[in-house]
Amino acid sequence: MSVQELVNTLNSVIWSPALIYLCLGAGLFFSVLTRFAQVRHFREMVRLLLSGKSSSQGISSFQALAVSLSGRVGTGNIAGVAAAIGFGGPGAIFWMWVVAFFGAATAYIESTNAQIFKEKEDGLYRGGPAYYIEKAMGQKWYAWLFAIATIIACGMLLPTVQSNSIGNAVEMAFGAGSTIDSALGPISTAKLYTAVAIVLLLGFIIFGGVKRIANFTQVVVPFMALAYIIIACVILVLNADKIPGVFALIVGDAFTPMAGVGAAIGWGVKRGVYSNEAGQGTGPHAAAAAEVQHPAQQGLVQAFSVYIDTLFVCSATAFMIIITGAYNVHGAGDAFIIQNVAGDIAANSPAFTQIAVDSMLPGIGKPFIALALFFFAFTTILAYYFIAENNVYYIRRTIKLPILNFLLKVVIMFATFYGTVKAADIAWGLGDVGVGMMAWLNIIGIIIIFFMAKPAIKALKDYEQQQKEGVENYTFNPEKLGIKNADIWQEKHDQQ
Repeated sequence: MSVQELVNTLNSVIWSPALIYLCLGAGLFFSVLTRFAQVRHFREMVRLLLSGKSSSQGISSFQALAVSLSGRVGTGNIAGVAAAIGFGGPGAIFWMWVVAFFGAATAYIESTNAQIFKEKEDGLYRGGPAYYIEKAMGQKWYAWLFAIATIIACGMLLPTVQSNSIGNAVEMAFGAGSTIDSALGPISTAKLYTAVAIVLLLGFIIFGGVKRIANFTQVVVPFMALAYIIIACVILVLNADKIPGVFALIVGDAFTPMAGVGAAIGWGVKRGVYSNEAGQGTGPHAAAAAEVQHPAQQGLVQAFSVYIDTLFVCSATAFMIIITGAYNVHGAGDAFIIQNVAGDIAANSPAFTQIAVDSMLPGIGKPFIALALFFFAFTTILAYYFIAENNVYYIRRTIKLPILNFLLKVVIMFATFYGTVKAADIAWGLGDVGVGMMAWLNIIGIIIIFFMAKPAIKALKDYEQQQKEGVENYTFNPEKLGIKNADIWQEKHDQQ
């Protein structure tokens, strides 16, 4: 069995219909329980985003949003959207919207849990699913299982997807150059030089610590997202007459037998979860690092980040691709249900997006997407390192080996290099395995925690009560709410 076949087999098990419906079902479940907080508190989300300050122990709400967005807004917004359309049809975008809307509630739950049960290590706030699984569920073995799965996923598997898309985009924009034979197989000089540049920059930043990551992402993420959306808006304005037809196609195709309802739902949810990461368990790590007055505040900010990722950035990509017709839809075997571009163009790549932008802005499109993808994907790799490092710190509470952090840096730099120079299908397959593992463990965890203690729901009700009372400075008393093991917050309340 080849590596590709092994990866495909693993994905067929991990990404069975059970996980698809678990993601959608959890989002609907938490939306109802929070009384659709992702809608009711939309104005509060925006207010919180622009307020708050960092401290010596934690980063600001905006920095936490930037770090988590750097994980959410990545190659999934460019190449992932193209893959959803290429394998699930335009209707897959509708299911991306659905999973984003319901997923915002899931993001609130997991991020609020992370804030409640965060810890202080080496003078900095740290937390995430491993921490809240141990403290709220009381199952240390399950917390360890999540931590190990996350280190493997974020330290080894997921960076390959991000760097692979950068390499492919650079090669398509500027040419492959000559070919070099290596132990990893034939490598184009374009990909080799790109891989070396990415790894050098990555090493400089990750050896500088979480503060350097936060400072870098808070500048780069808003800039890159805004530039990308502006270009998308220019293309949409130039094709304003086609927008109603695109909406009709996306909604209509979501339920048609031609595209396959199962394929549209499956690819829409898979790429939606990959892109916005709601329920995957990555966002809570940045949420835990934030300095806020009340845990629910960071939960709401993280819910808003799902909207930015999918409803803004992913939709911008989808509309550009569909309006310009720069896509194919794969059917059974090697057949195409729809073929608008060359059949040898990989759907699991940024090519559809590059062709779409280049068709409207000739000579600019391909280099611009390559540049945008570099920033999108590179900051996502930084976020993956931050997430993996949090779980290394969790393990080091028991196994006190400082060298684990150094080994993580070496592994993620090698994975980034490997992903840049290898084929797209293997890279995306590995990434899907990583996302699937984390999603299974985290969603089951937060559902069990809800039935055991309901910490995030209690926090939301407490926050809403203080809102009604018109308080200026929010407080959080976990003992009063019946929440145990929230040591940081209990200590903070007692000092107040």
